[in-house]
Amino acid sequence: MAKADNGMRPKVLLVNGSPHRRGNTFTALSEVAKTLDAEGVDIEIVHIGNRPVQGCIGCYRCKEKGICVFQDETYLTLRNGLAEADGIVIGSPVYFGGPSGSLCALLDRLFYSSGSLAQYKPAASVVACRRGGATAAFDRLNKYFTILNMPVVPSQYWNSVHGRNPGEALQDAEGLQTMRTLAHNMAWMLFNLRGGAIPSETEDRIHTNFIR
Repeated sequence: MAKADNGMRPKVLLVNGSPHRRGNTFTALSEVAKTLDAEGVDIEIVHIGNRPVQGCIGCYRCKEKGICVFQDETYLTLRNGLAEADGIVIGSPVYFGGPSGSLCALLDRLFYSSGSLAQYKPAASVVACRRGGATAAFDRLNKYFTILNMPVVPSQYWNSVHGRNPGEALQDAEGLQTMRTLAHNMAWMLFNLRGGAIPSETEDRIHTNFIR
């Protein structure tokens, strides 16, 4: 939830899930960032890099400790950024019709171990693709938000830009406009939710599986 109205600008964490620091995913996120800044929102862009990423091993130790047992620098950077932010935008290139595998490995660990830091914060995803697979990748990323009570910020179209080589997304006028509209809506949601009460759970959480 956005912070109380104390005169401070709300802050949005933007995650560049591409191994390319300044590729088309960065172009999309930069368009969001510029508009957020113009709307009075602070931004932080985190690049996950191109090093190997540890995935979740299902040890469930984070449920005891409140933090993933694999405390690599990138995970901790994202976790700290999520804790400080009022909203989040996650960007990814499209690989085989889905988001970057390294990004998903990090997000699996981040959202499972630190979901309490994310709840009720407005969220959005953006994707960059050469041609196809954008909506499938977009859908995959949004699932991280919809399981954690995070309001998903809309835009005028699905949040995608097109381009293969770095900088080509700058030619996608509709895609860039979609990014700006997304940022306007994110700012609108942050300022209108600011100071609002977070909903309280009215029922004990029920966990079931398919054999009992």
